[in-house]
Amino acid sequence: MLRIQMQRFIMLFAILFIMLPLTHVAAAEPIDEIRQLIKTYYIDNVPESVLSRSTGKEITNGLDPHSEYMSKQEYEAFINGIEQRIVGIGVVLEESERGIKVISVITDGPAFKAGIVPGDVITHVDGKSLKGKSVQAAVPLISGKENTDVTLTIEKEKSEKLSKMTIRRAEIHLPTVESEMLGGNIGYIRLNSFATESSSEMEKAVRSLAGADGFIVDIRNNGGGYITAAQEIAGFFPGVEQAFQLREKNKKPKIYPSVYQKQKIEGPVSLLVNEYSASASEMLAVNLKEQKAATLYGENTYGKGTMQSMFEFTDGSVLKMTTARFYSPHGIAVDKVGVAPHVKTPENEELSTAHYDQLLAALNGYTKFPALENVKPTKRFTVTMTKEMDWSQLGNRSVKLIEIGGKESSVRIEEKDGKTIEVIPEVPLLSGKKYMLIIHPAWKDKLGNGMKKGIYLDVTVK
Repeated sequence: MLRIQMQRFIMLFAILFIMLPLTHVAAAEPIDEIRQLIKTYYIDNVPESVLSRSTGKEITNGLDPHSEYMSKQEYEAFINGIEQRIVGIGVVLEESERGIKVISVITDGPAFKAGIVPGDVITHVDGKSLKGKSVQAAVPLISGKENTDVTLTIEKEKSEKLSKMTIRRAEIHLPTVESEMLGGNIGYIRLNSFATESSSEMEKAVRSLAGADGFIVDIRNNGGGYITAAQEIAGFFPGVEQAFQLREKNKKPKIYPSVYQKQKIEGPVSLLVNEYSASASEMLAVNLKEQKAATLYGENTYGKGTMQSMFEFTDGSVLKMTTARFYSPHGIAVDKVGVAPHVKTPENEELSTAHYDQLLAALNGYTKFPALENVKPTKRFTVTMTKEMDWSQLGNRSVKLIEIGGKESSVRIEEKDGKTIEVIPEVPLLSGKKYMLIIHPAWKDKLGNGMKKGIYLDVTVK
């Protein structure tokens, strides 16, 4: 009789390590241990007809969709997904008539270091043509094991000349948190996964955006992660002292606190969600909604309000199974219902809608002028006042041209006469985008009287 050391991972939530005294019978799979673990920890009772199946995968196929028996390799891929780790050359691809086109390159990845740039077309991989191939068919050829080589034939954009290069595949760690300052001094933070380093990356992002007048936190397409990360992320929001309620098998419901964070997300907060925001993302969303810490924009979330525990066996295989359901701190259900947003938006318009609303909220008392629609990218804006103005202290900061969902556009101002100025964007406007032109009440007329109200207007570019 052998004593098996097993590591129990509370996936989406916390990581725990325990030792379970189970008998290991020499076999292809630890089938008896799998049955015992399911009887003890699975959230619902399981009929004997399921437990009596002959393999781990057959048994877990009879449980809920989020429970499965994984090989060592499948488990490693699962964890790499949460931690945003991939092995490859670091490119994002799309199909092309001549092969597979590179649309973006991960900074400091193998492809980046080899000189591959967006617009390049990969025509061959190790001598195999990619013409007519789908991205799904090309990826397995380009990716592979770490520290192995792949030879690519590259066609540069606007050139028919082909060149070969050999690139060594490597592990690439994508950031779990990305951030930038949007126009109007609105901090934007995108949380890609609830991973081990998400809290520390979040702290850096919030600190880098210090002084923002508001925040947009984006958890669209975020499939979840660890509960510890969800608890830690909740602590960045002022007044959010509780993180979630957990209901495990044969146990009383327990409310778990958020983890206090010294760095806080100050000002109004918009949280972006969509139908692919799941698990730990929904835990955060229902929590912030219940505690009135954010306004939710987007679509109803996925509806996965369950927690999976993971049991690793000595052969490296892992049993992942549902051992609890989570709720908001006050008991609002998530599983199979999801979290409804405060503001429902069309797909891919979550960011622009939230950004516009935050900009508008800061313009209380401003006068809205009629919108300009389908303007040319080279549009110049003429502003005419009713009185002779003192343009001697004219400054660019009194005029803002902001891309909705993006950054502020640089403009210069030219005086035409005593009443008229022209606002000229430094670079052409982007086709298909929306902008807001804002004139703050900072100007004075010749008699020293200041503007009583600021003005703004919406602009769409054809």
